[in-house]
Parts: sequence; structure tokens; C-alpha cells
Amino acid sequence: MSEEIEGELEHAPARLPVRGKTTRARTLTEIRSLARSHTRTALRVLVGVMRSEDATPAARVSAANAILDRGWGKAAQPVENGEDGMLELIQRIERVIVHPASSSSADAVHDA
Repeated sequence: MSEEIEGELEHAPARLPVRGKTTRARTLTEIRSLARSHTRTALRVLVGVMRSEDATPAARVSAANAILDRGWGKAAQPVENGEDGMLELIQRIERVIVHPASSSSADAVHDA
């Protein structure tokens, strides 16, 4: 498997060509395109590390997590609600600004 990866890496360009006045959006698009062209190789490397008995357990877990994140998306992180009630305040502000028609009845019930 490492021979396949090395063979693919030999064909990769060493760096992006330097251009005079490229826009930032075009540069980002080129970088993303270049990175995406290595997706298959990167995934093979991650799978190789994950399956390698010579890799440290931390490296294997890290590779496995990266594979799962790419395939299934990152797990949702819970929002911490501090003691000061900031989350409730933000939700109330959102109700007043985004949904003003329904907020008057909701606030009347909440304030009662």
C-alpha cells in the first residue's frame, strides 16, 4: 500500500504556480482544488495509520476519528449554558428580533 501512495505523491505538483495579481477567492479555490485532488491518497494514509500495528494508539485513534469526521461529519458539540443565563438572553433577543409577532405573546407568558 505504501508503494501506491508514494507513486501518487510523485505525480503531485511541488507547489502552486506563482501568479501576479490573483484574487484571494481564486487562490482559495485553487488551494481547495489542489487539496481535494489528494483526497484519495490522504484517506488511504489515514486508513493505513489506523490499521498499522506499528503506529501508536494515539495515532490510530486520531486517524480513525479523522476518517469518521470526514465520512459522517463531526459530532455536534453541546452548548454550555453559563450561570448568568446568557443563552436564555440570546434566545429571547432572537425571538424579539427574528419573530417579533410571536414574541409579544411568548414574553407575556414568560413575564407573568
